[in-house]
Amino acid sequence: MSLFLCSLNSGSNGNCYYLGNRQEAVLVDAGISCRETVLRLERSGLSVKNVKAIFISHEHSDHIRGVEVLSRKYRIPVYITRSTLKECRLRLEKTLIKHFVPLEKIRIGGLTVKAIPKHHDGIDPHSFVISSERITTGVFTDIGKVCDNISGHLRVCHAAFLESNYDEGMLENGSYPVFLKRRIRGGEGHLSNLQALDLFLNHRAPFMKLLILSHLSANNNHPRLVEDLFHPHAGGIRIEIASRYGETRVFQVRGK
Repeated sequence: MSLFLCSLNSGSNGNCYYLGNRQEAVLVDAGISCRETVLRLERSGLSVKNVKAIFISHEHSDHIRGVEVLSRKYRIPVYITRSTLKECRLRLEKTLIKHFVPLEKIRIGGLTVKAIPKHHDGIDPHSFVISSERITTGVFTDIGKVCDNISGHLRVCHAAFLESNYDEGMLENGSYPVFLKRRIRGGEGHLSNLQALDLFLNHRAPFMKLLILSHLSANNNHPRLVEDLFHPHAGGIRIEIASRYGETRVFQVRGK
């Protein structure tokens, strides 16, 4: 059994992550247009017909921008908490709305999805762990600070998308206003490169095979900085960077 992972886009301009087996898949967030989502799936050799559910992490526009059209056009159920739905005011078809609660296991064909509460400045934010048989993957982005929920679930992942949003020096010396700097690093915003590295070093599974560093800031980070920081500590784990300008390759993760 294998799981297939692909970032269709990752960053403040839009987030959308594909995770699935050979029969069915889910999207975590739909923050790019329906047209771009389908186009990037097709370029990757993936089909929107395999997407059986969209899971929404929180209400910020870079995570929900394309969900209304995508859900309606392809009849894809949207899993979202009641408070997030109320906050973002999405116009979804009632028959396609599915609510979830924290740590509940949701079956999507051969996949199991679990929502993990996290710290972020949304109304009810969650990360997600997706499993198929003995393989587990996670999407851990938009995290203000590490908590037991996040670290504990990273420990069971064979592969993960992990936020590495900003370089602390670039943020401090950059052009952002003080209030925005405080928001980003204030415990309800995003993980810095060093915070992400600490989480990786101390809580990765001994059987982890792939780490896709995600949600890099356009103004306060650079892929080369992240690569140079993480690669010396990879320990045989494949390290990749998700782009804010397009899709990654499709990664196949096999179990033990």
